[in-house]
Amino acid sequence: MTERIRLHKFLAASGVASRRAAEKMIADGKVKVNGNVITTVGFSINPLADKIEVNGKIIQPKGSRQYYLLYKTAGTLTSVKDPHGRQTVIDLLPFKDVFPVGRLDLDTEGLLLLTDDGDLAYRLTHPRFKVKKKYLVLVKGKPGEEKLALLRSGIKLEEGFVSPALVQLLSTHGNKSSLHLTIHEGKKRQIKRMFAVIGHPVIFLKRIGYAFLTLQDLKPGEYRALTRAEVLRLKKMVGLKC
Repeated sequence: MTERIRLHKFLAASGVASRRAAEKMIADGKVKVNGNVITTVGFSINPLADKIEVNGKIIQPKGSRQYYLLYKTAGTLTSVKDPHGRQTVIDLLPFKDVFPVGRLDLDTEGLLLLTDDGDLAYRLTHPRFKVKKKYLVLVKGKPGEEKLALLRSGIKLEEGFVSPALVQLLSTHGNKSSLHLTIHEGKKRQIKRMFAVIGHPVIFLKRIGYAFLTLQDLKPGEYRALTRAEVLRLKKMVGLKC
């Protein structure tokens, strides 16, 4: 069981400010706990479970790992920096000391994890651990059952067969169809290439799920810190000690 700590002491220990300055920040309404403005200096928190913000910036305990879920926007690079000055996923965050877990194509939007935990990032992206990623896909035409069966059985790309995908046809409007597709691999442009093979080019692609995580309550460009319970669950999924 994690010991609770006074909010101003936590801010001081995290390097935000001195205790006295932290007390003033709280009294001035600049600090939020789990989305609520706290003005009581003696307020206590659970540093591992509560989300602490100062002027909109999430504060982590000193020396702790960071874990965030971002709603990546289309046109944003999945990179820490870009030599050509294009916007990266790090530009959407108020801090620069994390890196993306895996990648999404430039024109693909949706759920992206960012962390400074290399061990967890490696296992989440390695096909051996079979972490599922779910996508909303809009394609040209209407894929018939025979073509969907190819995706479900494991379609062949240039480098060989990819693992079977879970596919659900949602709807068809005119010459376009919407589908849900779930895979656990992450080959370069894999989904677009899979649908190209069966003759239905991808028009729009959005990642809507990663393991048990979703984009619930997030708008494009927004992010949130993972809860302690979510981090522990991810680690357990890939065999890391908690």
